[in-house]
Amino acid sequence: MSGPAPLIRRAAAEGIGTAALVAVVVGSGIQATELTRDVGLQLLANGLATVFGLGVLIALLGPVSGAHFNPAVTLAARYDGGGLSLREVAAYVPAQIAGAIGGAVLADAMFGRPLVEWSTHDRSAGHLWLAEVVATAGLVWLVFGLTRAGRAHLAPLLVAAYIGAAYWFTSSTSFANPAVTIGRAFTDTFAGIAPASVAPFVVSQLLGAAVGLGLVAVTFGRRRPAPARTPVVTEGVLTP
Repeated sequence: MSGPAPLIRRAAAEGIGTAALVAVVVGSGIQATELTRDVGLQLLANGLATVFGLGVLIALLGPVSGAHFNPAVTLAARYDGGGLSLREVAAYVPAQIAGAIGGAVLADAMFGRPLVEWSTHDRSAGHLWLAEVVATAGLVWLVFGLTRAGRAHLAPLLVAAYIGAAYWFTSSTSFANPAVTIGRAFTDTFAGIAPASVAPFVVSQLLGAAVGLGLVAVTFGRRRPAPARTPVVTEGVLTP
């Protein structure tokens, strides 16, 4: 792209991309539970589908909107220096949340389930909240570290690979995304999260985003003030 797309198009890409991501996460979870009763295989199938789906979506929509699909990443881009404007954040975040809810409803519809069925999967525990801090911090560190290192073109591969790994090395299976967390409350399936568990997860994720930005500053240094011009996106991450 020669320049940034209009904001309405970028917000639409964020909403549709997040919807597609949640449809992949929830749909693959439903499919996995219908094919096997082995929880390990269910998680493996769910994780692999998420890795492939996320990589494709970042490669496809990164040049349009930055392919955040995640309010934690959007807010981090705002505060990373030379990031998004408040107007862009105000367009991205609601689109991401609406898209996540729509993606969960779509996944349920594809498998003939009730369109909205609140999850009963309780995920309220301190070790799960810690896992969400770690998972989100690592994600933000990776996304903005790639930009600082001049390797943003690797985002589709490396971000997807990180999320796939975090499915297994975190006790929470790495939601690492406030919008996706909210969306997954709307489906009482393998990937769901009880509504009462949502707020602590979101708080942990936002804390993790702040930690991630701290890690970026420690390992790559503080970003120099950006010139006064409109940011552009390349391969899934924002660049000044």
